[in-house]
Parts: sequence; C-alpha cells; structure tokens
Amino acid sequence: MSDRFDLLVVGAGPAGIAAAASAADRGLRVGLVDDNPAPGGQIWRSGATQPAAARKLLAKLDATPVQRLQGWRVFDSPERGVLRAESENACRKLVYRSLILATGARERFLPFPGWTLPNVMGAGGLDAMVRGGLPIRDKRIVVAGTGPLLLAVAAHLARKGAKIVAICEQASLRQLVSLAAHLLNQPAKLLQGIEYSAATFGTRFYTSCWPAAANGNEKLESVTLERDGKRWDERCDYLACGYHLTPNLELPALLGCNIDDGFVATDELQRTSVQDVFCAGEPTGIGGVELALLEGQIAGLAAAGRTEEAKKLVPRRRRNLGFVRALRDATALDLRLRTLASDSTLVCRCEDVSFGALRAQSSWRDAKLHTRCGMGPCQGRICGSATEFLFGWSAVSPQSGVRPPIFPARVSSLSHPGKINVPAASQAPPIAINHKQSH
Repeated sequence: MSDRFDLLVVGAGPAGIAAAASAADRGLRVGLVDDNPAPGGQIWRSGATQPAAARKLLAKLDATPVQRLQGWRVFDSPERGVLRAESENACRKLVYRSLILATGARERFLPFPGWTLPNVMGAGGLDAMVRGGLPIRDKRIVVAGTGPLLLAVAAHLARKGAKIVAICEQASLRQLVSLAAHLLNQPAKLLQGIEYSAATFGTRFYTSCWPAAANGNEKLESVTLERDGKRWDERCDYLACGYHLTPNLELPALLGCNIDDGFVATDELQRTSVQDVFCAGEPTGIGGVELALLEGQIAGLAAAGRTEEAKKLVPRRRRNLGFVRALRDATALDLRLRTLASDSTLVCRCEDVSFGALRAQSSWRDAKLHTRCGMGPCQGRICGSATEFLFGWSAVSPQSGVRPPIFPARVSSLSHPGKINVPAASQAPPIAINHKQSH
C-alpha cells in the first residue's frame, strides 16, 4: 500500500492534532499517522476523561478531511520524502512533500535495586493501566520520582480509592519554590496544581527523597526511601516511579534533524535543519500541553504556507518559554541518584545487562557492541536515557548512529520495497538553536 500527502504529521497527541487541523483547511492532502487506536496521545489517552480543550480540538479534527492512519507505527525512512509504517498485519509507504514530527515524550526511568520487581511501574504507566481498568481501590501506593506528573498521578489514583502512602519528589524544596514562582504567571497550571494538592491533602510529601530499593520476593512488598542520608521502609502494593520525561527523538535523528542539548533544534516557525521537516511539542523541549498546542498550530500553518498567520502565534509561544526553563531546572536530577545501582542491578532489562557490565564500557557504542545494551525490543528507549544520566552517553542523535528499524518490525515489513522516485535529499539553511533552550 502507498499513500501520498502534501503534508504528513507523525504523532496524534495535542501537538500533532493541532498541526493537522491547522493545515487541513487549505485544500492540502493531510495525513495523520499514529500507533495508537485513537488520537489523543498519552496525555489525552482514549478512554480517559478528556478536558474541554481536548474535546474541542478533536471535534475540529473530525470536521476536517485529514486522513487518519491510527494503529500505524513509522519504523523507517528509506529516502527523503518517504516513511514506512507498519500495522498489525500490513505495511505501507507514506510519501510526503512536507513533514511535521510530533512524536511526543516518554517517562524516564533510573535503575535501583529491585526496580524490575512486579508492581514497580512508571508513574504514567500505572496511571494508564488504572484508566484502562486496573482495580486500585484500597491499594497502598508510593509515588516517586520528579516532575508535575507525580502530583497528577497521585491525585487520579487517590480519586480512584487508592491509599497514597507518600509522594517522594527528588527535587529540593528550593527547586520547587522556584518553579512555583513561575506558576504565578500560568494561572491554568496554578489552578491545576491546587486541584491536585486538594485531591492528595493529608498525604506525606517529601522533597529531596527517592526510592533507594524495592523489596519483595515474587512481587513488590515494600520500598526503601532515602532522604538526607536516612533510610526507612514503607509497605506498599505499588511503586509508581518516573523521573520526568524524555523526548522521542529516534525518528527526528534518523531523518538527520539537528539535536541540540537533548532536543530537536527548530526556528520560531518550528522548522528543523532538514528541508520541509518541522517539529512541534515535547521533542523540541518539555513544556506541557498549552505550549505543544501552540507549536502544533505554528508548524501546521507554516507547513501549509500560511507563514504570516504562523508568525502571529510566535509571541504567545515565547511567553511560555519561561516555564520550560523553570521546569527543566526544577526537574534536574540529583547526582546522588547515580549511586543507587549496585554492580548487579540491571540497567538494560531487555538484554539483562547489569550496571557493573556497563561501567567497564567507554561509550554507548561500546556498550552495544560488548554487552548488547539497547539492542532488545525497546531499542534503548529505557536504558538509553538511564545511561545518559549515569555515564553521560548519548544514545539518540544522528552522530550516535540511529538506524532503522526504529521500532521492532516484521521481516515481511523490512523486506517491503521502500524505494520510489522522489527528489534527492537536501538540507535547509542553518537555523537558530532550539528556542525552548535559548530564550
């Protein structure tokens, strides 16, 4: 199967939906491809209670002629202007003139003794399972890690009847106070924070605190928490632990987009370093839903040739960038987290590679060659960000050698012909560094 689009958007979260809807009313053939069965991404997950903004934008998308390819995962780009995507039982070529990458982000995990025990989950992962029907009432839960997701998850689980034992934020009180000051200029986020705090009222909230070990035989039974050099055990049924978010950069890196300080570099109109390729949302900097929607609109309008309309949104985007910087500072990881793993602690769960085996390596490439770290089914999506923090290695960048398939794919899909007649590759002129980091 082969499809041709004037504009193709990869990722149907808030940024991707906004981009597709903004570009669709100019008579362009627009495609929106995503591996989930319904649009919304992780933040507006299908089946969850969606906010008014989500319902409004999804209704706008429904009113457009955008061709939606739900349940299709992009795994390769054999040449410029072509992507290959796979569904459960088919493969297709997606041919485009312009491309918008809205690939979102995922949770970051850090290894510590016992983190592979059953019922130790990512904060967002446990939240998603509860939204999908996992019974949680009267279960004892410790929520730990860093970032705004912790409060959001704790509040949702508490509303579902869970007993939140403790919320452990690895950031210091000083870091959180600095972030709170920025929220004074973000009334919507401030109100949301107040609602989360109300839902978890009475729950113990620790700063500069993190899980040092997860304990249990066949599944989690308790968590050892560490704060100010002191350790104690908390009995619990689940540990929801995630250290903020890390962007999904595999496809941008495969296409050759410049990666700056861990994010895709773009100009003010969301153009990347690759001709006719735009990027919006979390891959350009973790900034939340409001900023993702703005960047999606800017990218969609700019890709559709409506440059002047796109430029009118740029000042609003700039005003949101202060929160991006504040959030990044507030979620900067405490270096003591590097000392938690022992030599026997697994870092790469897919290939059973321990921390001790990785300490003997000098780079991500050496680790892959000598230990198979990052070569399992997740393709380094979990251990890659962990080793970046632990050892300073860069797992995802054009220089690190990102190669297809960027997701596991069937042999039949890999052998599917990908070559067609399209123009030769070209690079756009140099652009400014990612504005989320430079302003």
